[in-house]
Amino acid sequence: MRFIADFHLHSKYSRATSREMDVDHIAQWAKWKGLNLVGTGDFTHHLWLSELKEKLKPKGNGLFIYQDVHFILTSEVNNIFSQGGRSHRVHNVIFAPSIEVVERINRSLSGFGNLASDGRPIISLSCRDLLEELLSISQDCLLVPGHIWTPHFSLFGSNSGFDSIEECFGNLSREIYALETGLSSDPAMNWRLSRHDKLTLISNSDAHSPSRLAREANIFEGELDYKEIINTLKEKDQKKLVSTIEFFPQEGKYHFDGHRSCNLCLSPQESKKHNNVCPQCGGRLTIGVMHRLDDLADREYGFEPEGSIPFYNLIPLEEIIAESLGKSRGTETVSREYHRIISHYGNEIRLLLDIPSEDLNKLPSQIKESILRVREGKVEICPGYDGVYGRIKIFAEGEKIGPEQMGLF
Repeated sequence: MRFIADFHLHSKYSRATSREMDVDHIAQWAKWKGLNLVGTGDFTHHLWLSELKEKLKPKGNGLFIYQDVHFILTSEVNNIFSQGGRSHRVHNVIFAPSIEVVERINRSLSGFGNLASDGRPIISLSCRDLLEELLSISQDCLLVPGHIWTPHFSLFGSNSGFDSIEECFGNLSREIYALETGLSSDPAMNWRLSRHDKLTLISNSDAHSPSRLAREANIFEGELDYKEIINTLKEKDQKKLVSTIEFFPQEGKYHFDGHRSCNLCLSPQESKKHNNVCPQCGGRLTIGVMHRLDDLADREYGFEPEGSIPFYNLIPLEEIIAESLGKSRGTETVSREYHRIISHYGNEIRLLLDIPSEDLNKLPSQIKESILRVREGKVEICPGYDGVYGRIKIFAEGEKIGPEQMGLF
């Protein structure tokens, strides 16, 4: 069977997260988005774990179910530690096979940080020692470095990361099987590093509000079973992990370099000309994902290694509707149109990926045209930088269809 999974998200107990990130809202939005499986996120937080134990029904195979949506036990932790004379801050996503294992993990990690302080707690352990701790508790645990290129909190981040997996995880590097690409990079960018050819690249939303679910996700062919999913990731099984769903990476908020205080966005080449210093104020630029990839890559962009897993770049439906209507995302008008469309077509991913163009005729003509252009990659994006999301344009100025043609159904 085909199923779509988003493993990395957060609960209402994480900082800067919507109060609607509870089990009920996550399950409802998962259905609207077209997700069959979602990560719980934040299982290290005692209040969230209590809600999970109360509402999720065990399936007996390492997964759980609530209102026909499957859940897998995941949590992100923020490892802050010193190594090699330098401070490092790396986010890691943990997969666990049972509530019993989660409780053992929480007892162990409580000795290295205040788990109640945040849904994504700070852990004063090196990444290598965290991984050793997890595997000592259960060999069925999996650690995946999260959004590996973001500057401030990641495995390869320009401000706090490492230059290689081996440098970070030492003699346990062999236990790293998968990497999360993050919103500001996609698989094609990561294919530039030959050292990662054997690793599985996964993509997740890192959602802080329910409507952000599935902006990145993973498409599987197989059984909804914890061990099968973990083995698929470990083995990079292309027959079972068949593709991923990606942001256009330029839309991510750390794709290019820049200095937000000066409203300055620079390509890696431009930054290097200025010695990575802001030409307006002399401050240090935040070095983005593309620049960092340039520094570590051993291939040119466009190389596709053998055994790579295909992907789709998509724009979330709410953003498509917002541009088509000339409204802001999150407004009542956009929300109303979103739910009317979903009620007709079933779910967002099905609409954006699978429905033939001739079956989109019940959409307003501009929304249909937007979806077709996104499928073909015919969009213009002003890249994100230094914490500022990129801006997407599907239509050129003056090209938009008048509002009288926007009636739905």
